[in-house]
Amino acid sequence: MKKHIIDRRGMLKGAALGAGALASGDLLGFAKAWAQDAKWKPEAGAKLNVLRWKRFVQAEDDAFMAMVQAFQKATGCEMSIANESFEDIQPKASVAANTGQGPDIFWGLHSLPQLFPDKVIDVTDVATYLGKKYGGWTAAAEATCRLGDKWLAIPVAYAGGYMNYRVKAMEAAGFKEFPKDFPGFLELCKALKKNNTPAGFALGHASGDANSWVHWLLWGHGGYLVDKDDKVIINSPETRKALEYAKQLSETFIPGTGSWNDSSNNKAFLAGELYVTNNGISIYVAAQADPTKKAIAEDMNHAFFPIGPAGKPTELHLCFPILGFNYSKYPNAVKAFMTFMLEKENFDKWLIGSQGYLTHTLNAYDANSVWTADPKRYVFSQAGKRTLTAAGVGHVGEKAAAAIGDFLVVDMFANYCLGREDINGSIAITERQAKRIYR
Repeated sequence: MKKHIIDRRGMLKGAALGAGALASGDLLGFAKAWAQDAKWKPEAGAKLNVLRWKRFVQAEDDAFMAMVQAFQKATGCEMSIANESFEDIQPKASVAANTGQGPDIFWGLHSLPQLFPDKVIDVTDVATYLGKKYGGWTAAAEATCRLGDKWLAIPVAYAGGYMNYRVKAMEAAGFKEFPKDFPGFLELCKALKKNNTPAGFALGHASGDANSWVHWLLWGHGGYLVDKDDKVIINSPETRKALEYAKQLSETFIPGTGSWNDSSNNKAFLAGELYVTNNGISIYVAAQADPTKKAIAEDMNHAFFPIGPAGKPTELHLCFPILGFNYSKYPNAVKAFMTFMLEKENFDKWLIGSQGYLTHTLNAYDANSVWTADPKRYVFSQAGKRTLTAAGVGHVGEKAAAAIGDFLVVDMFANYCLGREDINGSIAITERQAKRIYR
């Protein structure tokens, strides 16, 4: 586990963006002025321990740590930041919630706060302040973090996961542009396999990548785990069509996708073994930063997910809600830090530092220059507006959070695509599991 510990005397070392300079310059000046007028002031002697998802873009982490340092210097609140993989955030949050001890703040994935609605700090006041100041929240972000009138967490950002593809391989497969519908996409993947330039999508427990593409396919065919009343409806003709399509698609994949986590496709793409996958912008950023991968960066691009029979976008992007547990001794410090993160003077720099990996959830940030500086980033700017919630058409709550956290839909697709179960068995297993959660 990577851990940053910053004390009042120290400066963060080795940051590629000059985090120390940022914190001691304009950012620190803003932070000091902000701290004087802030509604939420950290308690005397406050010390916050924060657990966040591991960074995939170094410049994002650098910008984040510059912000942390400025907050600490301006408020006197000591900060300790630890990073964990996507898959480890929820189990650690569950342990903390059940034992009443652990980090003050968890910055996790999808509907994480809905798992612990009675154990988190009510941040309705923070969400109301930020929403009014910055043009309101995108619909899915708000739904993800609210329970009734109560905000359980703040939806800091999305990691938009779109189609990453090699342009020359696509053209060699007979396509002038990336397909916009399901039939065209399947034909592309078949042609790519024939040319030994295969596609590949995670069928392992990849919290971001696997959940993203299987839900897209299920919803794109009109299938859902539950309906608007949270009745389990996974055993449907639409689900069968989605699985049959996915089976054909999986036959074009690079070997090994059944064990992939969220880093696997990055590695395969950058190694020149993979030519189409769904991912955040981290592959492109890494290729740009590595002189030996320059050719990949120049040859790759990004596209929206194709539209299925449903006739509209059915995307699922990775929401990053940040929550504070109510066992924390420093609830005001928790609220102050959450607010500080999303103030314009911080968040504009942070979005630029993320290079498109993070997508805003507050409408005012549509104008950030990160989306216009490079046309290959554009599609990621739309993630917060095009995504559904992790619940699909159902209610965002503890049950939906449990279903996606337990990979119910991912395992259904994996069971059928990898030949572990026939189509009836794959659906039946998921239906039983869903009914236990939604009973």
